[in-house]
Formats: sequence, C-alpha cells, structure tokens
Amino acid sequence: MSFQEAVTTVLTQKYADFSGRARRSEYWFFALAAFIVYVVAYGIGAAIGTMIPYYLVALALLVPGLAVGARRLHDTGKSGWLLLIGVIPLIGGIVLLVFFVQDSQPGDNQYGPSPKGAEVAPNANWGQS
Repeated sequence: MSFQEAVTTVLTQKYADFSGRARRSEYWFFALAAFIVYVVAYGIGAAIGTMIPYYLVALALLVPGLAVGARRLHDTGKSGWLLLIGVIPLIGGIVLLVFFVQDSQPGDNQYGPSPKGAEVAPNANWGQS
C-alpha cells in the first residue's frame, strides 16, 4: 500500500471503522502523515501565538488514529481494546509499539480476512518451469 493510498483509506473510507484489519504500511504511513500535519499545525500555532490549529488537528485525527490502531492490533490477532495500554506511562507506549511492528497474522482470524489477501511473495515462483 502506498503512502497516498494509506492516508486516503484511513481518512475517507475507514475514518471511524474499528472493525477489520490494517496492514503495517497502512498504519505507519498514516502515522507519518499525522506526524507531519501535527508539526505543521504546531508551527502555524506558534507563529500566530495560539495553539488552536494544533488542537483542531489533534481533534480531527483522534478518531481515525484510534480506528487504524485498533485495526492494526486486529491484524496481529489482538483486541483493539489493547489500545488502552497506551495510558500506562512509558511502558504502555513501548508495548503498543511492539504490537504495531509485529507482522500480520497469516490467513483469516476472528477479525476478518487478511488484508494481504492472496498476494504471492516476490520470487515465489522463481526457478519453477
């Protein structure tokens, strides 16, 4: 999934969709885009002397951020409720980071079919005639 596809999917098609699964690329590309938008909003807020732009961006990205996080946990076979671990100072963020970087659970799981689908790994048929 490309950067543009990931951001478009999270913000338009699955804005508040907490069901299903999200690939690592979808989660991390959205996280990168959100980080860039946060930095820009913070810079604008600092330039004009108020943090209102930053707070508006944070509010707008709260629901899609939680949704894609829950879907990412579903992809690893974990409950989306594990996002609540993030409220534990320091340890919670580290545990969530470990969960978010894990590879997808192969095949279908209780949260739905694999978002990787029936993709064939590169060079899977290499050397076969």
